[in-house]
Parts: sequence; structure tokens; C-alpha cells
Amino acid sequence: NLGTIVGWVCEELPEDKARHLLGISEPDDFFTAIENGADTFDCVNPSRVARNAAIYMPTGRVNITRAEFKRDFRPLDDNCTCYTCTHYS
Repeated sequence: NLGTIVGWVCEELPEDKARHLLGISEPDDFFTAIENGADTFDCVNPSRVARNAAIYMPTGRVNITRAEFKRDFRPLDDNCTCYTCTHYS
């Protein structure tokens, strides 16, 4: 599993150097990698998801082209105060 592998590799790397992980694609994988020693990431998946009209929400990935969102002008997430959630619907 990802956490085990990242943990093994990070044990071998110097603690005073950044531990960069490539190709992580899902949000949960970021947390798993951080918990096991990774520091920075490089991934195209968030851009690919956005380009295909989807967004990541706390409940998972949401396709915003669905008919139910056509006339929905509420914030993306009522519980979030970030710039995107407070300025875009």
C-alpha cells in the first residue's frame, strides 16, 4: 500500500532534505503520504479534474456540469471560508 512504501523510502532518506513524491492522484493519498513522511508533491490530477468540469469536495469528487447545478448559485461549500468557496458558485 502507498503508506507502507512511502514510509519505507522516507526511512532511508535524510531527514534534513525535502521528500518529494510524484504522481499522487487522489486527495486521500496526499494525507497518507504526509503521515508517512512525504513533504512535497507534484501531480497533474487536480488540473485534469478541473479541466473536465469536476471539483474536489470534502464528500468526494463532484461533476459540476450535472443538470442539478445549472441554476444553483449557492457557494460551492457552505462550510468553507476560502476565496473560491465564498466568491464562486
